[in-house]
Amino acid sequence: MTIRAAAPRVRDGAIWAAAWPVLAVFVLSNAATPLYVVWQREMGFSSGTLTLVFACYIAGLLGALTVAGVVSDRVGRKPVLLPAIVLAMVACVLFACAGSVLVLALARLLTGVAVGCAVSAGMAAVTDIAGRERSAKGALAASVAMVLGAGLGPLLAGVLSEAAPGATVTVFVVEIALLAVAFVVVSRLDLPSGVGGRGPWIRVPAVPARGRTAVLLGIVAFAPGITATSFVLSLGPSVLGMLGSANRVVAGALAFVMFLAATGIQFAVRRRSIRVILLGSSVATVGSAVALIGAVATAAVPVFGVAAVLAGMGQGLGQLGGLTAIGSAVPPDRLAEANAAQNVGGYLPAAVLPLATGFLGDAAGLATATVVFAIVVAAAAAAGATFALRRGAEVDRGTTQR
Repeated sequence: MTIRAAAPRVRDGAIWAAAWPVLAVFVLSNAATPLYVVWQREMGFSSGTLTLVFACYIAGLLGALTVAGVVSDRVGRKPVLLPAIVLAMVACVLFACAGSVLVLALARLLTGVAVGCAVSAGMAAVTDIAGRERSAKGALAASVAMVLGAGLGPLLAGVLSEAAPGATVTVFVVEIALLAVAFVVVSRLDLPSGVGGRGPWIRVPAVPARGRTAVLLGIVAFAPGITATSFVLSLGPSVLGMLGSANRVVAGALAFVMFLAATGIQFAVRRRSIRVILLGSSVATVGSAVALIGAVATAAVPVFGVAAVLAGMGQGLGQLGGLTAIGSAVPPDRLAEANAAQNVGGYLPAAVLPLATGFLGDAAGLATATVVFAIVVAAAAAAGATFALRRGAEVDRGTTQR
């Protein structure tokens, strides 16, 4: 039996079912977060190496985005999503068996490739199922699946690593089961076969002229927000240790709460204008940066928790605003590529800034590096707010919020 979007009485269920593969892949995206300190202790690598391993994930993601969006639009969603799910399963096996930094880096690279396919082809598949008339609901489902999955991964890893045998194994066995379900769901989705097309298959994602403002608006809010959450996911456990808390459940729960905030805020603002959503993203990200500096100054774990929650809100709002704008402004045959373009713009700084912070922490101390990181992110978020104020009305005029 296939899952179809044509019948109104099942359409909502079909939309959320189509979002399941996105959620399952994103569970893997951050499942390693509470486990880095275990691998770091066992293998003896530095904070800079830790962030380099984390950056391999984003390198794989960005590489996939140069291919996945174009291929998905031309030949269909399934030929991209099904192999991506298999790659994610291979990454799970590598994580579970990792005995060196090289294996960890390879596992993170494959995870990034799978996630790159999910944020382009997977999110476009959700929009396909929703249809143009329900693009706002499709954007909400895709965005919520992304952030909820990203939060569930570290929570599961933190709890299972403390409560179950095999601190760095059990969570990946569970994740393989989730991915197997996702494979079945994708196989049954009634998705378009693709529209063909000409030109290079591997390229920097491009956007039609009428959709460029929408993509730029998403990037200027989404990039600072996801950079802030990337810091929490890569260096967060190390910062918690510096503040006096080394428990892996705390690290995993903090990441989960961060993404729970990202999920909840999207439901709260889903009927607001795109400009308001994007401005809210920038304000939340600036607040996160201020709280991060406060956490370092006071050595207070709860203040770091506030910084994480605000970072999640900043990412969630930027993501929702960007996806909604793209869904209303970009033609269906370029949708996956537009999603890929927004994510390239967001994930590049999310790789570079935490990586630079990790190596700066090795040289000048983690506290100093954290403060420098917070200042840079706050400045970027403020610039994004300025752009949203100037150009947000252009997209709002062409969008009907549902």
